[in-house]
Amino acid sequence: QVQLVESGGGLVQAGGPLRLSCAASGRTFSEYVMAWFRQAPGKDREFVAAIAWSGIETSYVDSVKGRFTISRDDAKNTVHLQLNSLKPEDTAVYYCAGDPTSRVVLRTTPHVYSFWGQGTQVTVSS
Repeated sequence: QVQLVESGGGLVQAGGPLRLSCAASGRTFSEYVMAWFRQAPGKDREFVAAIAWSGIETSYVDSVKGRFTISRDDAKNTVHLQLNSLKPEDTAVYYCAGDPTSRVVLRTTPHVYSFWGQGTQVTVSS
């Protein structure tokens, strides 16, 4: 079993940065695809970004391309999401997730991810 704990959320003004972190404990996640999702009030959970086990292949939803960067540090069992140029529409709870069935296929649907963190709130004020 893998436990994921997110941190780094908070309140930030539009245009500002935040750095989210996801720490994994238990079974190592170094061979998994890891991803970030987000969910705004009244909306479905949305794919944000994913990274392959190699740390090289990445995928982003169009709305965050060029602003967000996903990375992983397998030595520390962590995955990060750097959020730059934040917009009010980025406000959501951000979740870290792991897909133990894949090393390179970066899937965007939540149901294929087996491991989830509890989420961290990101609020962007205008």
